Amino acid sequence: MRVYELASMSGEEKARLLRRAESRIEELIPQVQPVVEKVRDEGDRALIEYTREFDGVELEAEDIRVRESDFKLAYDLIEPRVLKAITISYKNVREYHQKLMPVETWYTRVAPGITAGEKTTPISSAGLYVPRGKGTFPSVTLMLGVPAVVAGVGSIIICTPPGPGGQVDAASLVAADMCGVRNIYRASGAQAMAAMAYGTETIPRVQKIVGPGSGYVTAAKRLLYGRVDVGLPAGPSEAIILADESTSPGIAAADLLIEAEHGPDSSALLVTHSRELVRQVKEILPALIEELPQPRRDYCHQVLNGYGGIVITDSVEESTRFANQFAPEHLELLVREPFETLDLIENAGEVLLGPYTPISLSNYSMGPNAILPTGGFARSYSAVSVMDFLKRTTIARADAEGFSRLKKAVVTLAEYEGFPAHARAIKERDKEGG
Repeated sequence: MRVYELASMSGEEKARLLRRAESRIEELIPQVQPVVEKVRDEGDRALIEYTREFDGVELEAEDIRVRESDFKLAYDLIEPRVLKAITISYKNVREYHQKLMPVETWYTRVAPGITAGEKTTPISSAGLYVPRGKGTFPSVTLMLGVPAVVAGVGSIIICTPPGPGGQVDAASLVAADMCGVRNIYRASGAQAMAAMAYGTETIPRVQKIVGPGSGYVTAAKRLLYGRVDVGLPAGPSEAIILADESTSPGIAAADLLIEAEHGPDSSALLVTHSRELVRQVKEILPALIEELPQPRRDYCHQVLNGYGGIVITDSVEESTRFANQFAPEHLELLVREPFETLDLIENAGEVLLGPYTPISLSNYSMGPNAILPTGGFARSYSAVSVMDFLKRTTIARADAEGFSRLKKAVVTLAEYEGFPAHARAIKERDKEGG
């Protein structure tokens, strides 16, 4: 496992940690481009070809869309305990996102005679991507489907990779049905992104694509930026466990593996100034990793020797400065005073406070969204929410008094900037008003 002394890290080492899997994503763009272009040009035929090549599944055009019978089979296959867990998570996620809905229309008096405000309306269509490569993710279906439905999006589709035999994960279908989304399509990776961006004979084109995915998915989104709104950057998983001497070594070690087990391109860092905690975590980790089944065990080894490991700092304050620079997807504050430390945090997709709030809890059932910005984009992006599926329209009105108050200033600025037609529109009204 890699252990870094922050004070003595080389510029190359620090850049590598901060960059994490982003460099690999840039390398994938040339590989992804012909896939995107072929789906654009050939539609369903290209989807069927890539499903055979990448997923090992033979599909006919009529198989791309999930049938009613697939939903019925999903309810037969899902275990009662899994259904119960999905139901609990669904209720909490829906309750949280309903609280985030803004007032539909609001106005404020800016100045005498001047009223301005906003009207909020849902986007008309959205494509949600639920990945499958290293597991099945009904939780992702909930985290995407609930806010889209709560926001009131008119047309919602889900693309998700087919599993062995072409079946879509039963729990994900049940979660989609619970959300109220029934337009599900068997399509994976970059080809799914292209299908939703351009449309095919079977999959409709959408205005916005939201959802996490592999480096190939992220690369495809970057290629499609400008053609379609590709939403927040949600690529390989990442986490910082920021801890101090009060932290249980067992908890710190266990939590370090939460995001590490997602895949070899994940990033998982324990950041602490406590050398005693580092010593104990290093002793505990090997046994915890060995208890994991394959391939999760190998993923953790690869991550902790790749984009993960331990960063030793001089203080909690220095740990928070590093965390802000890293801007992680998930940030756990396992410190004596988590709320005080929270005041020092500026960049993170989510912040989880205290020993009873592991990433696992938030990933599934607490209510806040687990689809978060990665790759350092937490500096400017936020978690998926109803706001990703809403748009705001500015509203403004001036009465005669308001017009009179502003006309001179507007004419002055219009003439200064060289826009005589702007100024004329004001002067004409002034003339007609006497």
